[in-house]
Amino acid sequence: MKRLMIIGLCTLILAKYAGAQEQLSIKQQADNYYVRYEYFKSLNLYLKLVKKKTDIRILERIADCYRNINRYEDAETWYAKATTDLKASKISHYYYAEVLLRDEKFDLAKQQFGLYYGGGAVGLSRKLALCDSAALWMRSASAYKIKNYTKLNTSFSDWGLTYYGKTGLFFTSDRIADENDLDYRTGNNWFKLYECDTSGTRIGAFDVVNSLGQSYNDYYHFGPIVLNKTADTAYITVTTARSAAALPTDTDSTPGKSLYSRRLHLLMAHKKKDQWVVGGDFPYDNVEKYSVGEAALSKDGKTIYFTSDMPGGFGKTDLWYCEKRTDGSWGIPINCGKNINTAEEDAFPVIGGDGNLYYASKGLPGMGGYDIYCAKGQKDQWSTPVNLKYPINSTSDDFYLVTNDGKSGYLSSNREGGQGGDDIYSFIRIDSIPLKQIVKVKTPEPVAAKTQSKPNIVINNIYYDLDKADIRPDAAAELDKLVVLLKQYPAIKIELSSYTDSRASDQYNISLSQRRAAAVVVYLVDRGISGDRLVIKYYGKTHLVNGCTDDVKCTEAEHQLNRRTEFRVME
Repeated sequence: MKRLMIIGLCTLILAKYAGAQEQLSIKQQADNYYVRYEYFKSLNLYLKLVKKKTDIRILERIADCYRNINRYEDAETWYAKATTDLKASKISHYYYAEVLLRDEKFDLAKQQFGLYYGGGAVGLSRKLALCDSAALWMRSASAYKIKNYTKLNTSFSDWGLTYYGKTGLFFTSDRIADENDLDYRTGNNWFKLYECDTSGTRIGAFDVVNSLGQSYNDYYHFGPIVLNKTADTAYITVTTARSAAALPTDTDSTPGKSLYSRRLHLLMAHKKKDQWVVGGDFPYDNVEKYSVGEAALSKDGKTIYFTSDMPGGFGKTDLWYCEKRTDGSWGIPINCGKNINTAEEDAFPVIGGDGNLYYASKGLPGMGGYDIYCAKGQKDQWSTPVNLKYPINSTSDDFYLVTNDGKSGYLSSNREGGQGGDDIYSFIRIDSIPLKQIVKVKTPEPVAAKTQSKPNIVINNIYYDLDKADIRPDAAAELDKLVVLLKQYPAIKIELSSYTDSRASDQYNISLSQRRAAAVVVYLVDRGISGDRLVIKYYGKTHLVNGCTDDVKCTEAEHQLNRRTEFRVME
């Protein structure tokens, strides 16, 4: 993913060069746009060129453009074409591996990583381990349920949701607002801040004005935002609007096409009556030398955390913090330390309502792209970060997790299956879902039962894949029938009992069977069934339906019969 704001550093780069494009060839125009990071414009020209001549460098440029504007399926197609050529650059194998990993094609990704790194490289071992851990975590039982927040998401990028008091939400989006003011890097609008209520309705652009009443939400990229506890002071990540003459140039750029960098800084704003007014810049902004953005506040408001590529860090971007002085000003920035920061990109800090730090990193063992981690502590003293695994994380970029209780909340991701480039997802930890009853009893009663209104109700068992609690399509079909039944007979209750096969420990299987039962509850409640009508029981690997115990060799089909949830209509 090449989201413009994602790494909190030099993310918007334009060109001083304004040569007469009409005098250049299509290839020269395409190359000029490319080195200016205007991938959307360069892509269209390269696609014209490739129809006339299949050149390896053009193939690679097309693949790179698609990757940089987040069209990964197209990028995969073009990298596949490019890497079959012996003249393909080495880096194309790496980028091809990355998009294959994103598409969960782990074996093919390993092959391409191997071609890039060569045998025995430390980097190769790390990437192979990443592929293996991603595949393993996706097969393992899930601790969370996530859901696309369809009311907010569009076909564009929507991300960075944060709470606005008890009744509101803020989020960042590049949805089309003005077709005459596009970012030619992506072909979309600049990122802007939007606000809505907690139901995801009444969406409107968030506005901050200066002392003259001029809007600040119209300058380049604007967002994300974090607010203090009383929701009257905000820290907003923005792209500097300084003139090109006041910004440093990139001396490493192509001669004659000198580029300048629009870095990020934190804008402070205060709420006065019903209007947000600019209150100045964060004191350690320094857009001439580095970026500062993506702020987070401690629960007491006395510590501010942020992402920066300022000197003195461990990697490409680090997490830093400042402490509030007695006079209300912020102290000098201090690095959050090597327990948090890596040699890669560490970004998007959030302090949850539980006091824990949630942030995204590319430098720790994970599933690919940015993964979300949780650490306990404060300032520069932190526990070892814990990867939240699948489905909080995916093989794509996962970031900006917010939570009030550590059990539920929202995250942002550009994973497959979303509505746009980046989407906002809600999540809830399965073991935090209220269950009517969780007890252990003797062997369950038969599935068939009788009621006065329906003499013979039979509900079929549902089954699960090995080590998983996900509801399969065949199971969903049976549960949909159960939904119809429960709506038809509103007086009945259902007892559901979940089991595993014999493999793995007793303790693990008890937990897995509980998650399977909870997954059924989530499915039914999502479809309008009250949790009060569902009685939950889970047994692990007890009550096998056949003789497939630990010491007996059985087929996978025989083990499958034990991975089940049974249902009983309660009188």
